[in-house]
Amino acid sequence: MSTTPTLTTTSYAVLGLLAVRRWSTYELAQQMDRSLGRIWPRAQSKIYEEPKKLVRLGLAEASREAVGRRPRTVYGITPDGRQALASWLHVPGTGPALESEQLLQIFFADSGTRTDTLATLRAARAWADERNEDNLAAIEAYRAGTGPFPERTAQTMLVGGFLTEYYRLVASWAEWAAGIVEGWPEDPRAAQAPPTEMQRIDRRAHWPEQFGHE
Repeated sequence: MSTTPTLTTTSYAVLGLLAVRRWSTYELAQQMDRSLGRIWPRAQSKIYEEPKKLVRLGLAEASREAVGRRPRTVYGITPDGRQALASWLHVPGTGPALESEQLLQIFFADSGTRTDTLATLRAARAWADERNEDNLAAIEAYRAGTGPFPERTAQTMLVGGFLTEYYRLVASWAEWAAGIVEGWPEDPRAAQAPPTEMQRIDRRAHWPEQFGHE
């Protein structure tokens, strides 16, 4: 049985960072959290494993350097690593996977109370506001010319645009849902779905037609 390690999406994420510059494992873990944590969150323990695996596969190289009197190992991408990264980028990946405890609580709201549901919706709105504060700080940094890796602004902008729309969507949905739940009885089992809102969702579900899709 083969023991050759396989490349995961996280492997390619680390390769992508190594293509930007050389990093120590600590720096990689910090950068993964800072730049990719909102779109590809992973435990730091997994990040620490990846560079050595990439070295074994010949996709990264390790070298020793001194920081003051303290030596450390830094990792960089190899030509084979750049080729592997380019090959991965050539094939479109899978779409987003949505995971939300708050949505799960809304789905089962009929086992709780109207007050519980409103509290969850307020928390969802607060989450969107908080995340967008980080988003605004990043935008201001790039406006001021202090954003990291300015040579990659064209790529960063596209992801930032997605996150902006996502946070705005969550905030807008939370406000809309709270307005409906305000009209529920305290026992959600007796709540009714307003026909006008069902019709609104039906109309909005046909959004692909607005983009000329079949």
